[in-house]
Amino acid sequence: MFAQYLLFTAQVFTLIIGLLVLLIGIFSIASKNKNRDQGQLCIKKLNKKYEEMHDILSQVVLNKVQYKKTLKAQKKQHKAEANLSAVRKRIFVMSFTGDIRASATTSLREAITGLLTLATPEDEIVLRLESAGGMVHAYGLAASQLQRIRNHQIPLVVIIDKIAASGGYMMAAVANRILAAPFAILGSIGVIAQIPNFHRLLKKNDIEFEQIMAGQYKRTLTLFGENTEQGREKFQAEVNETHHLFKTFLLENRSSLDMEKVATGEHWYGTRALELCLIDGISTSDDYLLSASKTADIYDVCYQPKRTLMDKLSHSAAKVYDTCLSKLTRETYSN
Repeated sequence: MFAQYLLFTAQVFTLIIGLLVLLIGIFSIASKNKNRDQGQLCIKKLNKKYEEMHDILSQVVLNKVQYKKTLKAQKKQHKAEANLSAVRKRIFVMSFTGDIRASATTSLREAITGLLTLATPEDEIVLRLESAGGMVHAYGLAASQLQRIRNHQIPLVVIIDKIAASGGYMMAAVANRILAAPFAILGSIGVIAQIPNFHRLLKKNDIEFEQIMAGQYKRTLTLFGENTEQGREKFQAEVNETHHLFKTFLLENRSSLDMEKVATGEHWYGTRALELCLIDGISTSDDYLLSASKTADIYDVCYQPKRTLMDKLSHSAAKVYDTCLSKLTRETYSN
């Protein structure tokens, strides 16, 4: 049994190594192709989704007579809406889930560019936002993308179901209205920077570290050198300046904020955030969109980058690895 286990393990690792070599070779060839096709906008009408859910539930819950009456009323409503389609409001929904680098900004900017070719001030754009923040410049760019919507006079509503903190809240502040779930986390209007220092460890082991700079403040704090008080003061001044810019940006977009209360780096849950004017109302994105679907056409919009050959091969390799690992696990336990 143990010999079979070792043999199968060797086969699995041989296969994985072979796949990796193949992937590296194909990636080298694919990377030379500079004329890659662009991604595409994906649009789905959410009203249809809600109607399908209602229809499925109606078939199960209602008797035949009630169900027929429901269908008749639904057809009548559709006919009335068709006659008023020219004046029916449109709501375009986007989603943003942020990491420390705000990586989703790439897709967000493309989706916004697409919407700005069609949307008008009579429409509305809703952003479902989830982010705990991250790099200042990355979230500054994400917020600037949302500002493009405001610049075109298109109403923007940001809804937070879980969290919009630090850079995430910076993005939310651009909106005409901010809504949040009761226990969503909001705020964290502050700036943090931290860096370890190994100077004492190196000194203890008689290891020298040299750093050559041109410019007095090219490097304020360092990982391996001895930090100076002057360097610390300069670094603190840079953090303070970033915090000042953060607060100024928020006041430009939400003048009702009391910065003395909210710019302390603390966070609050939705109900308390409403009292502090960090948000304008309490609601989940689900409730808001379901309610709006009665009077508006709602479209879910996202931008999907074109999957490269490397992406597809990596996905296939992962599936092969999972299959081999599952087989190995089954054989190990069966024996």
